[in-house]
Amino acid sequence: MTTVKRLSIALLMALGVSGTALAQQGPGMAQGDQVDQLDQLVSLSADQKKEMRELMQDSEAKINGKRMEAQELQQSLSSQIGPDYDEDKIRDDAEELGELTGDIAAETVLLQARIQENLTEEQRNTLEERARQQREQMRQMQEQMRQQQGQQQ
Repeated sequence: MTTVKRLSIALLMALGVSGTALAQQGPGMAQGDQVDQLDQLVSLSADQKKEMRELMQDSEAKINGKRMEAQELQQSLSSQIGPDYDEDKIRDDAEELGELTGDIAAETVLLQARIQENLTEEQRNTLEERARQQREQMRQMQEQMRQQQGQQQ
């Protein structure tokens, strides 16, 4: 796995970033909480915090707009279920939904890359080490769950 991929995974794990989490948080809360969490992990400078907030705010605006469009398309697709469906309309809406989903994924990855660009090498290394620790904890918890399930059978 490349360093960039590992750092992206590390960043996601460290921040607990997911589309659902962002969608459930109120306006402005998501980037503030995430910047604070990142700051606790890698000690961001004041300039880095400001830049991270700006990056997240910009990205959040783009993603939220696309999410709203995607929800409308999903509703349109759902409303077309029935005996008098329009196959061309369903396919068009589905294709557009796929493009929106791709755009959301791209914007999310671009945000991660931009965040990493603003971290020092030491901060990226710290973040990667934290992610490694979290992966190990997850592996241990999964192993414990498997053992418990084996004992119950």
